[in-house]
Amino acid sequence: MMIVCVLVDAVEAILLGFQHYILALGSIVLIPSMLVPEMGGSDRFVQTMREIQGALIVTSCFQMIIGFTGLWRNLARLFTPLSMVPLITFTGLGLYHLGFPLIATCLEVGIPQLVILIIISQFLPRFIKSKRHLCDRYALLFSIAIVWMYAGILTWSGAFRKSKHVSCRTDSSGLIGGAPWFYVPFPFQWGPPTFRAGEAFAAMVASFVASIEVSTGSFISAARYGSATPVPPSVISRGVGWLGIGTLLHALFGSITGSTATVLTPTYLGHGSGKFGAIFASIPLPIMAGSYCIFFGYVSSVGLGFLQFCNLNSFRTKLVLGLSFFIGLSLPQYFREHGLNSRAGPVHTPAVWFNDIMSVVFMSHATVAAVIALVLDCTLDYETDETRKDNGSYWWEKFVVYGKDVRSDEFYKLPGRLNRCFPSF
Repeated sequence: MMIVCVLVDAVEAILLGFQHYILALGSIVLIPSMLVPEMGGSDRFVQTMREIQGALIVTSCFQMIIGFTGLWRNLARLFTPLSMVPLITFTGLGLYHLGFPLIATCLEVGIPQLVILIIISQFLPRFIKSKRHLCDRYALLFSIAIVWMYAGILTWSGAFRKSKHVSCRTDSSGLIGGAPWFYVPFPFQWGPPTFRAGEAFAAMVASFVASIEVSTGSFISAARYGSATPVPPSVISRGVGWLGIGTLLHALFGSITGSTATVLTPTYLGHGSGKFGAIFASIPLPIMAGSYCIFFGYVSSVGLGFLQFCNLNSFRTKLVLGLSFFIGLSLPQYFREHGLNSRAGPVHTPAVWFNDIMSVVFMSHATVAAVIALVLDCTLDYETDETRKDNGSYWWEKFVVYGKDVRSDEFYKLPGRLNRCFPSF
């Protein structure tokens, strides 16, 4: 009986992991499809990849330093439930351009994915009773399989024209035919990396923004959905250090992006290698966008959930929330509208790398909102008892230090002897 239970749990874990793999493929295909055409072809492409490799190597060292030395821990300790609200909320809402705007490129498959996913996950459990919670846990797999087959039938029948319905077709990416049967990535496949100060600084700032926008917010969101205690700042800092190791591996093996931690779409080394990955990477992006509409909304709701620890009747709380939300929406939108033309952009200096750094920072909704909220929360009557109750830090204090809560080891202790090598202080 015990062996049967273990096998069932293993199968369930594999299916859930495969479901996460499918969802991650959306961003893995989306990012290269946008960046690679801008990198040119032939020699220019190889040279650009070498520069990216060098920038990622420098960035990985930066992430490991701020993570494993505890520098990020000191910053994370400044966050309170009040300043967490705009950070986590905009971690989801800030990706709105990957939702319906991407669905609109092919409404014929995007809308069905959104509707079917809601029906399977929310309505079917009322009629199908199961101890394994099939509809709740595997709704993404079921919905993608249904809509993918539907899109494939329409593609093969000729309903989707190659010129008009490129985003709808299941064969538009050309991945299946172009991918080898087996492919093993090897270090420095694009040649020796090149290091340039401008690209390195821009990549470091991008990693800093990702640590705020994606990693920190996602760590806290995952803890909330996993019914764990709030993540201690030392664990967040340790996680940023591990992301640096992941970014280093990405750089060594020639990836176009670094490593981030997010509730929805983490990137893995070697994702989509060979025919197996290419088959699933051929899923039309509007199908993935239909899923993003729901899952990004879930992330945002975690941020709004922290309002239960704040005093919403306080004018101070209303000011911090209102200003951070408004500036977090308004300022990145301004940079986004004017950033397409570098000569007419908000920041235009002879140093292109400096322009890129400013654009990376101020185009991030979560970063702008979190910085505004953090500065206001740390400067407006920060030390008074009334303020500690208004911003929720009175409730948050026992989770700031790793050892203050007895349940910290239960959720955040590393397996084996890793906890000795990477302790949390």
